[in-house]
Amino acid sequence: METNEKLIAVLNDLIEINNDRVKGYEKATEEIRTLDMDLHAIFQSLANDSRKYAAELIQEVNILGGEFSTDTTTSGKIYRTWMSIKATFTGHDRQSVLESCEYGEDAAQKAYTEALVSDTEMNAKVRQLIANQQASLKIAHNLIKKYKDLHRAVNAEL
Repeated sequence: METNEKLIAVLNDLIEINNDRVKGYEKATEEIRTLDMDLHAIFQSLANDSRKYAAELIQEVNILGGEFSTDTTTSGKIYRTWMSIKATFTGHDRQSVLESCEYGEDAAQKAYTEALVSDTEMNAKVRQLIANQQASLKIAHNLIKKYKDLHRAVNAEL
């Protein structure tokens, strides 16, 4: 039973990081200008991805007979507060929002890596689910980084 409890805790950590991503991208959508419609669409898509990932993880927690988390991480709450404060002082510019989103994507990658390298026993199905989600999140991270880097390059030329 202890194995299940450890695995449920790992899965709940990942549920919370996905909840962070949903809230973070909702916050990022609020922070950007209406002219940044490309980012609106991307942010909505990434939030929807995390809703899906959380649902998949919740299903695994239910199979294990555990209680799933509906919360976000403490660091995620702090991050969103910091994002609001930063926006107050630097404005709601595209570069700042993309930098904040990249920071959030880095945190998600770290959480997934920690889950996969932990000594928690997990069956192949759960391990594959986590690995697949991490791979998708890496693609999202690279997309955000690409947008951030391109925006920085374009502004450097102006």
